[in-house]
Amino acid sequence: MSSPSKAKGNRFERLVVNTAKEAGFTAQRAYASDGRSLGEAPDVDCLVGGFKIQCKTRKHIANWIKVPDSCDATAVKENRGDTFIVMRYDDWLELIKLI
Repeated sequence: MSSPSKAKGNRFERLVVNTAKEAGFTAQRAYASDGRSLGEAPDVDCLVGGFKIQCKTRKHIANWIKVPDSCDATAVKENRGDTFIVMRYDDWLELIKLI
């Protein structure tokens, strides 16, 4: 039997894939959360509409990274590092429908 954290991760990956499929996208989960099973890098957990996704689930996400209800996304950057966008998954799915 897998560990509770592995089971939690598997549930989240299935949620990501199933939500994408319900929104009309092709989506699949990598076997054993290993992207090599999909012909991708090992850290790819899912493919959603051609996008490579790594899924992370945590008990708590820091409040400063969460997207406020009044905003569409949160931009985060580490010093001398890359800038990332955090947004609600359903909003992201709607956005990539436009591509």
